[in-house]
Amino acid sequence: MTCIVGIFAGGIVYMGADSAGINADSITIRADEKIFILKNRFLIGYTSSFRMGQLLRFSFRPPPQKKGQNDYEYMCTMFINSVIKCFNRGGFGKRDEDEEISGGQFLVGYKGNLYTINADFDVGKPADAYDAVGCGQDLALGSLYTTEKNNLTPQERINLALEAAAKFSTSVRPPFISLTIGEKKTRTIKK
Repeated sequence: MTCIVGIFAGGIVYMGADSAGINADSITIRADEKIFILKNRFLIGYTSSFRMGQLLRFSFRPPPQKKGQNDYEYMCTMFINSVIKCFNRGGFGKRDEDEEISGGQFLVGYKGNLYTINADFDVGKPADAYDAVGCGQDLALGSLYTTEKNNLTPQERINLALEAAAKFSTSVRPPFISLTIGEKKTRTIKK
């Protein structure tokens, strides 16, 4: 359905997304963006479901982090437990016969780091300073890898990764939207 790309460097998280909405064999360019800043603390970019993204953007209320709690522990416990509750309240997710809920996939920028949330709600930390999700993921990751040692800005690398995904995936389309968060800076770039 999409391609979401994230890079973190120097206390700043950069994220970019395409604008495609896919339904079976049809594609729609959506005006509702797949990345957003939540509470001036989180940069979120989602794939899998527009409903999931709407719940994260308009219903999810991240709990405060406990004093002395490290960021990864917070993301794996308080943050993700609140996401699951939000999805349950909003009627999103699939339940198996054991009543376990599964969600979708999204990236979260928080305090200068990038986290990948998977459908089983595990919280991943990429070993590289970047990650991507969505059907254009592999194409974007290839681009991010090959531009890692070039003298390009994070934004230039994100643009190239999204362009590569759009060139070779039938489910990724411009316009591309980009946001950054960190060091009290936020900005939007549309291409």
